[in-house]
Amino acid sequence: MGLDLPLFFVGVIALSVLLYVVLDGFDLGVGILFPFARNAQDRDVMMNTVAPVWDGNETWLVLGGNVLLAAFPLAFAVLMPALYLPILIMLVALILRGVAFEFRFRARVRGRALWTAMFSLGSLLTAFAQGLILGGFIQGVEVVDGRFAGEPFDWLTPYTLLVAVGVVAGYALLGACWIVLKTEDELHGDARRWAWISGGAVMAFLGAVSLATVLVHPRVASRWGLPGFLADNEAAGPDGPLATAAEAAGELAAAPDRAVDLTQFLPLLAIPALGLAGFALLAWGLRRKAHRSPFFGAMLIFLSGYIGLAVSFTPFIAPYGLTYQEAAAAPNTLSFMLVVVSVLMPLILGYTAWVYFVFRGKVRPDAGYH
Repeated sequence: MGLDLPLFFVGVIALSVLLYVVLDGFDLGVGILFPFARNAQDRDVMMNTVAPVWDGNETWLVLGGNVLLAAFPLAFAVLMPALYLPILIMLVALILRGVAFEFRFRARVRGRALWTAMFSLGSLLTAFAQGLILGGFIQGVEVVDGRFAGEPFDWLTPYTLLVAVGVVAGYALLGACWIVLKTEDELHGDARRWAWISGGAVMAFLGAVSLATVLVHPRVASRWGLPGFLADNEAAGPDGPLATAAEAAGELAAAPDRAVDLTQFLPLLAIPALGLAGFALLAWGLRRKAHRSPFFGAMLIFLSGYIGLAVSFTPFIAPYGLTYQEAAAAPNTLSFMLVVVSVLMPLILGYTAWVYFVFRGKVRPDAGYH
């Protein structure tokens, strides 16, 4: 039995996106937290914690996007017009953030204040745009005859805005935990406080998004063993009236046996259990004033959410109208890509691991960029 190449490249994209979210997520989080730093020196230290790695972290976004284009061109052609504006905002914000990163260390007093604000704004906009992209992806894309058939602003709904704010909170949590890992003294203490606040916000938004998702997206609800009356909500759509979700929640409480397929639901409880373990590790580490465990706890939380998304959408690559088998490129194209990816992936993983190893340890105020 040969290698299932379309499934293999789905795995490559999934791994690339996961590594991007976790690795670039914490340096975006550092930028989001910039306005809350006590002074310019603390902001310098915060920036120096990500200086050696921030641009390398974005390699995974480039890799994932290029593999999507080459291995699943039909999915790329559907998703790009469906999510064009938030993707454009994300790319412009990433450029703004990169320029601000370099210029801030070379600017004088007035210029430094400007580039400090631009760095924070670019980080915030990038995170928010990625949340809109994720929300638009979850709520689905209208596909007819292999083409995007929706409207340009289908991605802009109350649901996607909820997801976007949740992503900003999640990146702030990763950033705070990274600062806990990499700093000392007052900034270290401030980062612990930020981690408590953002951790509470992430728990609230994760619960709200999870509930909203299964209540207004019948296909996702069915995948999690929650069919029954939830299928009646399909016509409401992701931007339907809130009363629909409230009514569904009331029915769920009144007749859980009608709505839950335990044989399907119980095995999947391991996924939210992993997230709860991440929250427990985060809280334990912050209480014990540990340096590493809060960051590992935050990563577990993100891993849990990511696995939950994978379970919810498989086998769709453009939910809910295009599977990865339907969108895959020709076999000879995938075979050629297999050779290229087999060389590139180990190289990227290797130099990423090496950079993090070389720049391990605490960053102190006397450390400098360049």
